Parts: sequence; C-alpha cells; structure tokens
Amino acid sequence: MKPPATDSLSIELYDQPGHLIRRAQQIAVSKFFEALGREVTPVQYAILRMLQDRPGIDQVTLAREVALDTSTTADICARLEAKGWILREVLPRRQRRLALTPNGEAVLARLVPGLMAMNRDLLSRLDPEERTDFMRLLRKFVQLNNDQSRAPMRSEGRD
Repeated sequence: MKPPATDSLSIELYDQPGHLIRRAQQIAVSKFFEALGREVTPVQYAILRMLQDRPGIDQVTLAREVALDTSTTADICARLEAKGWILREVLPRRQRRLALTPNGEAVLARLVPGLMAMNRDLLSRLDPEERTDFMRLLRKFVQLNNDQSRAPMRSEGRD
C-alpha cells in the first residue's frame, strides 16, 4: 500500500470502503455465475430462497425482506413466474401472494451444491478466525447502515 498522500484533495482509492465494497460485490457476482451458471441471477436466487423460507409471502413483504424496491421485485417475480418457478396469486388491493412451484424447488435444489462450494471458495483464502470475523463484521456493517440503502431491508417478525 502506498504512503498517505500529502495533497489534502487526494484520497487513496484502495483506502475507500465504498470502492472496496463495490469490488467485493463484483467478485461475489462473478463467482456466483462461475459456480452456478447463468440460469439464475444472484437477486433471483435471493427471491427464490426467501420464498422457500416464507411460502405465501406477499410481494411487498418479499421486497422488504430481500431489500429491493417494489417495482424491481415485481419485474423479477414476473420473470420467475414466466419461467414456471413461482406462482403469483392476486390478493385484494392488488397485492400478490407468492409461492415456489415444484420446478422452482427443483431449481433451488440444483443450486445448493454449487452455492455451498462458491461460499467456501469466496472465503477460502481467509483463515477460519478471519472468516468468522469477516462475516460478523459484514453483517454488522449491513445492519448498522441498512437505513442508508435505497431499499432498506425490513424483516417482519425477525430481529
């Protein structure tokens, strides 16, 4: 790493958390596609995974749970429905109840081995204590800064 710049307007790029977080996201997405192919995107996976945990959840609550805005969630859910992976049932007040189809369950089951390998690979260059610390600090960072997000996560009935 370079010594600190003496120019008060100069900020070392690789000392900026935002830049490093963006790079970490790029790496994570690249690893996701490398391990799992392009059948599912990371955001689609998050939606499918939440529907596995919370069958029958409505679309607005789903958006809050996975920290997406409602229009993006609606678009993704429409695409997942077109693929035959989820069902969307219209409720009163134009809400939609969502559930995985058997095909959606099968997609998730196929992804699990690759996802587990990808997660191990992402953290493999850290020693076990560093992995634990990294994940603890990452969760803490996300939790403490949640309200700064364009689409903050809002979990119902969870801490």
